[in-house]
Amino acid sequence: MARRMADPAYQAQQWERRYDPNIEEINRMCDALAVQKPGRSLPYIDPIHDLDECRIVSLFSSPGHDLISGFVSSENDDQSAIRTAEIYEHVGLSPKHVMPWNVYPWYVEEQKERALTTAQIDEGVKPLLNFLQRVSRASALVAHGTDAHKIARRLTQLQHRAIVRRGFKIYPVRSVGDRAFAGSPEKQELWLREIRSAYTDAMARAGISRSS
Repeated sequence: MARRMADPAYQAQQWERRYDPNIEEINRMCDALAVQKPGRSLPYIDPIHDLDECRIVSLFSSPGHDLISGFVSSENDDQSAIRTAEIYEHVGLSPKHVMPWNVYPWYVEEQKERALTTAQIDEGVKPLLNFLQRVSRASALVAHGTDAHKIARRLTQLQHRAIVRRGFKIYPVRSVGDRAFAGSPEKQELWLREIRSAYTDAMARAGISRSS
């Protein structure tokens, strides 16, 4: 089933909302990151998310070489986004309580599911820390895939006050990409249960009630 971002009218609506109060600070940060790397842009965060209400961060690898919508969003119509949206729906996690971010936030020329280089992961540390400082009420990070696991370990080693003082918990889980989910239906269901369990635990720690 096509997601809402496949609708040009919905894309245009979200583009007009990219600087709404609930997401402006994060998307202004995206503008600043684009300026830092001339010739390399990055997608915005979908305004369905909310800076003040965010309690959980979903960390993915990179936006790949392009996102037609221009947003990191579970409303995109690629399989990773669809799988993410289904996980949120299954555990009853409202978009306002979770926000996505990418290890390497800029678009990359390589294929979306190709592993990031060490240099790219290194470049992603500072933007991730800046992002976490802005989502100041978040207390958990669900790290999807190997690249996210690597940068999460860097955060643990840094012992940065932006996360230490919050009792921040990191959940290393499987990527939601197609390559990571190449397996039998039974294995796929097992992997999904593991990811759902991480989000359910993070929600409980944050005192988030299941949305209807």
